[in-house]
Amino acid sequence: MTTESPHWFTSSYSNNGGACIQVATNLTTTHDLVPIRDSKDPNGPTLNFPTHSFASFVASIKAGELGTP
Repeated sequence: MTTESPHWFTSSYSNNGGACIQVATNLTTTHDLVPIRDSKDPNGPTLNFPTHSFASFVASIKAGELGTP
């Protein structure tokens, strides 16, 4: 069994204001997961979302379905 490490990236839409998340999409095929972490705390906790849930979340954002604060 091989263990894959997440390959983290920050969105190109981030303006480096310090409120960024990092996402690792390299585990979607092998583990059906999209890990997410706080870019300011790379050794901190990671949230792991099922691939379909993360894709649905992104689609909702793009469609403007989540509103604005």
